[in-house]
Amino acid sequence: MQTPEETPVFILCGGLGTRLKEETEFRPKPMVPVGEHPMLWHIMHLYARHGFRKFILCLGFKAQVIKEYFLHYPSLNSDFTIDLKTNDVEVHSIDHDEDWEVTLADTGVETMTGARLFQAAQRYLGDAQHAAVTYGDGLCDVDLRAEFNFHQEHGKIGTLLGVNPPSRFGEIQLDGHNVLEFCEKPAFSDNWINGGFFFFQRSFFEHYVEADPSCVLEREPLVKLSRDKGLSMYRHKGFWACMDTQRDRQELDALWASGKPPWLQTFSNFEKSSRVLISSGSTTE
Repeated sequence: MQTPEETPVFILCGGLGTRLKEETEFRPKPMVPVGEHPMLWHIMHLYARHGFRKFILCLGFKAQVIKEYFLHYPSLNSDFTIDLKTNDVEVHSIDHDEDWEVTLADTGVETMTGARLFQAAQRYLGDAQHAAVTYGDGLCDVDLRAEFNFHQEHGKIGTLLGVNPPSRFGEIQLDGHNVLEFCEKPAFSDNWINGGFFFFQRSFFEHYVEADPSCVLEREPLVKLSRDKGLSMYRHKGFWACMDTQRDRQELDALWASGKPPWLQTFSNFEKSSRVLISSGSTTE
């Protein structure tokens, strides 16, 4: 079986983020901060906690913001000396724990999700027989290593994470005009949605997504894969959240501020803050 350490994680980072326009006017959606770190940092730490360390970021809208963040990540998280005459930089100590390999793949501003994956996989899938795929705006507390094992054991071309989120609205059970029960934002009993954390065999990238810029992952590729009986679902009833709106972002901010964000259960390992300021591309202590 392939290990998480050998498995590339493709993260879709190129969308316009139009429903979060107050933030994405200045940066791509994966760089919108949750606490003092970009959403993308949180997603990558979620994978890293389960042994994944090879990331391919599929860039598009405002790609330069993400490129600059990672290009300067070591120096902005460390003490360093710069010789202003030669521009030589000496980093004195690496003041972060990320041992990741991060590939930044520009896949075009107007490219849709399926075509982004096709482009990035053509260049960077390498010899891997399986790969992870996710979006740049979702967090959960799923055991990704367990989902990956499920994917390999069941032998399907693709596995998606099925989540069972609470309703955004309260529900009322009635007997005529009498309220029998009032439930504030109940969990769906047996209604599952796509949670956005996928695993695919390499054949998915070879036969289901395509170069056409209009290829949308959630449309023909996944619809065809399900009709071919090549798609399985890994059920997750724990925490899951997607940052679509400013309200969503504020709720995630509050969870981070609580000191116990559910997507990073071993929070003590992540208390050290990065010195990278993510709001404007400058730096701060």
